[in-house]
Amino acid sequence: MRVMVVGGGGREHALCWALRRDLPAGDLYAAPGNPGTAALATNLPIGALDQDRLAAAAEQHSIDLVVVGPEAPLAQGLVDRLRAGGTSAFGPIAAAAKIEASKAFAKEVMARAGVPTAASRTFTDLAEALRYLDRHGEPLVVKASGLAAGKGAVICADRAEARRTVTGMLRDGWFGEAGRTVVIESYLQGEELSILALTNGTDLVMLPPAQDHKRLLDGDRGPNTGGMGAYSPVSVATPALMSRVEEQVLRPTLSELARRQAPFSGVLYAGLMVDPGGTPYVVEFNCRFGDPEAQAILPRITSGLLAALAAVAAGEPIPGIRVAPESAVTTVLAAKGYPENPEPGDLITIPDPLPEGVTVFHAGTQQDHKGRLRTNGGRVLAVTAVAPAFAQAQERSRAAAETIQFEGKQFRRDIGWREALRVGRPAS
Repeated sequence: MRVMVVGGGGREHALCWALRRDLPAGDLYAAPGNPGTAALATNLPIGALDQDRLAAAAEQHSIDLVVVGPEAPLAQGLVDRLRAGGTSAFGPIAAAAKIEASKAFAKEVMARAGVPTAASRTFTDLAEALRYLDRHGEPLVVKASGLAAGKGAVICADRAEARRTVTGMLRDGWFGEAGRTVVIESYLQGEELSILALTNGTDLVMLPPAQDHKRLLDGDRGPNTGGMGAYSPVSVATPALMSRVEEQVLRPTLSELARRQAPFSGVLYAGLMVDPGGTPYVVEFNCRFGDPEAQAILPRITSGLLAALAAVAAGEPIPGIRVAPESAVTTVLAAKGYPENPEPGDLITIPDPLPEGVTVFHAGTQQDHKGRLRTNGGRVLAVTAVAPAFAQAQERSRAAAETIQFEGKQFRRDIGWREALRVGRPAS
């Protein structure tokens, strides 16, 4: 097969890395890709939102399968466009991608499907939203309904903070168009869990569970980010819980989307909060592989990924995938100023060779005119270590992250701290 991965971040580098095992070098393309994907695939200088040029490139290079990484091109209908032109594409059509592109829509789907989630109200009028806040208990969560690069959910400790946040979104345009509709919901307590499943709309193949770390600083402090690290597997994701998520969350959601003439095909990501009693509540749905969850999940898949993605895109029964029993821990290295004002252009030094079992995925990097690697985004690199035991993977990821150098580097040293406590080795 000839495969093109659309996107240029860490998730797309991880996808290229995983698919490359099943493909000869000349049969893998990335658009636009990044310096990391260039070592695995042929980079095409085409933006992920440039539908016309992507469709033309798929035809020019006789692409058999396009794998769309980011949410924005999915929401804008890239899969619809490619399929209309006869190209097989992995990812949901725009009508189904709305499950991520509109949190208000997702809440409607969950309500109709009976999926457990936090109680919420949706607003476009500031005065009405503020009146509602005055009656709402504390703490609470305010979310921009649209796509906000993983940063549109704000946990507010009290109503005063919630008023500032709602005003910032609806009046001051903090998140632009994405924040013109806000969802205000009750705060859920528990442990977060990321569950991803490959689906053709009917069949489901569950991927290894993961846990993301959204806050910038150790101890889950600091501002919310797109994700500072992840690990897989997660011991709280027992077979019983995974079965419950499939039957109470994923299948009802797929059925409701189909009922709405928006059948979902691709990877459905359920961001969950598992309460102290073990009940999974949906915090959000995503319509694509998580980032940085993909960088922790994909290295554990040892075979079957390409065949599964191709079957999903073709609407065929999904063959099984093989998952290694090892643990994977991913530590994200972010640029100085992230998440508010990341500064690009700093020189990056990565040791060569890397330690055994460690892979560095490029997210926000670029090469200067001399071929030197420099920062070019908020989240710059993702350092994934795979090892037989969680404690080993955690230590190796953290140690490798220490050895990579660039000015103002930010990273968390406690990725997987909850798991470390469970296995009896607190994170340092």
